[in-house]
Amino acid sequence: MDYKITLLPGDGIGPEVVGEAVRVLEKVASKYNHTFDFQERLMGGCSIDKYGSSLTDETLADCVASDSVLLGAVGGPKWDDPKAKDRPERGLLALRKGLGVFANLRPVKVHPALVEWSPLKPEKLKGVDILVIRELTGGLYFGFPKGRDVKDGRERAVDTLEYYDYEIKRIMKLAFDLAKRRKKKVTSVDKANVLESSRLWRQIATQMGKENLEIELEHTLVDTAAMKLITGPAWMDVVVTENMFGDILTDEASVLAGSMGMLPSASLGESSVGLYEPIHGSAPDIAGKGIANPVGTILSTALMLRHSFKLEAEAQSIEKAVEQTITDGARTADIGGKLSTRQMADEISKRL
Repeated sequence: MDYKITLLPGDGIGPEVVGEAVRVLEKVASKYNHTFDFQERLMGGCSIDKYGSSLTDETLADCVASDSVLLGAVGGPKWDDPKAKDRPERGLLALRKGLGVFANLRPVKVHPALVEWSPLKPEKLKGVDILVIRELTGGLYFGFPKGRDVKDGRERAVDTLEYYDYEIKRIMKLAFDLAKRRKKKVTSVDKANVLESSRLWRQIATQMGKENLEIELEHTLVDTAAMKLITGPAWMDVVVTENMFGDILTDEASVLAGSMGMLPSASLGESSVGLYEPIHGSAPDIAGKGIANPVGTILSTALMLRHSFKLEAEAQSIEKAVEQTITDGARTADIGGKLSTRQMADEISKRL
């Protein structure tokens, strides 16, 4: 089979980790007799520098026409001016909207060999296997009105937290569907004691829970969820929440795995074109040093194979190779080792 993949290496360490993930995909293609056609485009700060736009119409069109998109990371101090007309993160939001990817899947699983690298006590990490589903195209990041003005002689800023019922229903449906393949438990995270949007969120979650009686549904306020994520993370299975809550909780959850460099993500919509990326940022402090951890990006390609291409055996081959690599003691600096980005990817490729 032939698959067209658009690469958006982005900024900072993005090109380094994407390059190694491509090498792993090429090994998979050779082993399983597939053809992956890669085309590379600019997005983020590098695109601002060259084109004056964080995401050009042409790049978005190429992404939409692909079978899948692999993203590295965007942003950095160079483009951090809050008064700038365009920022790298704007391109990321526009890409998600343009692809129609409304659900961000972030699996959080603790490898037994890396328990020591989490700040939590080992007994807290036993059995941790969480799938966080974050709504990706609604909420504060996309609501209107949005902006800054002067009112009554005072400068003010406005962001709007907005959700429609259909946005909540489709993310809840995905959560219940995925829970059926796991431990049959869904934790819906909201702030229903304060926010009207969260009360709608909880209302719809409750309705859909009645339609999926084989699934255990619980409601948890976001502040309680943040606390339990640290004090007792094993209680969670499938966690579904709105955009900003999910953004914050998944970064918090990354410490369970020992490093943000370990965790992948998949952004999915109603079409087969998915957006895959590690959860970490561009890490400009280590960019160009060849020491970034490529595991999160490599595991993101496994999610790509599974969700966009329906290649389950190939996806599992990558995941098993990563697991065995970690078990055998191969490490980059962020998890206590000395391997370079390339060397880590080489160790994974050897075990495919």
